[in-house]
Amino acid sequence: MTHPAIRPDHVAVVTGGASGIGLAAAQALGRAGMRVVIADRDDAALGAGAEALLAEGVTVQAVLTDVSKEDEVQALADEAAALGPVSVLMNNAGRQGGEGLGAPAAAWRETIATNLFGPLYGIQAFLPEMRAADHPCAIINTGSKQGITLPPGDTAYNTSKAGLKALTESLAHDLLDTDGRITAHLLIPGFTFTGLTRAAGQAEKPEAAWTPEEVVAFMMQALDRQDFYILCPDNDVSRETDVKRMTWALGDITENRPALSRWHPDHAEAFKAFMARG
Repeated sequence: MTHPAIRPDHVAVVTGGASGIGLAAAQALGRAGMRVVIADRDDAALGAGAEALLAEGVTVQAVLTDVSKEDEVQALADEAAALGPVSVLMNNAGRQGGEGLGAPAAAWRETIATNLFGPLYGIQAFLPEMRAADHPCAIINTGSKQGITLPPGDTAYNTSKAGLKALTESLAHDLLDTDGRITAHLLIPGFTFTGLTRAAGQAEKPEAAWTPEEVVAFMMQALDRQDFYILCPDNDVSRETDVKRMTWALGDITENRPALSRWHPDHAEAFKAFMARG
């Protein structure tokens, strides 16, 4: 069983597809018989990714694309449409950021332009043709747990991914008028060993991390069930732990606690007791 949008000879477009989760997704979709378009702004990595897919017998086209630029995303959509009907769009390209409140505005703009406006441009470029088609389609946006629980530190990244969560939820609601023919999904990876992890100083895969292939295998099973929230565990954090952390975060509003009370010294013991409960 597979999601009906994943069908042979249809086209899947994956941004940030040159490496990591994006490349693993392109491999999985290609193995399912889809023609794959991978987009990335790293030309060398894009070429290497395309070669790896070709070596597996996947029909692939690589398109140099900076998703923070609306015209380049529209050009990507035009190029993909020339290959056949696009039935899967995975807005996966992302930027880690690392910016706090005091970071220069330019750094904030780049993070939000990539992580939030990039998927928005993708939706606006691809969705009209999907709506005009008569076949099942799926749009997958790669979010982050940080966009839900908002751990202190990387404020720009958290803000961009929180916005992406809201955008994807609104997209899913707007697609109700397609009666399930077009579905939206929010992929929420756990700790994953990717190029971003290496850039943060991890040369070898930590035991706690999943591989991109493990994330994508989990994603494909969730797509089969047509889950909207694809909440991935990892080798250190279980789904139960994630759900408890997210429930606590929502409780900041409903219980009128201070913002981000999970990290507030006055609530440390209460949070610890909450997590310890069965």
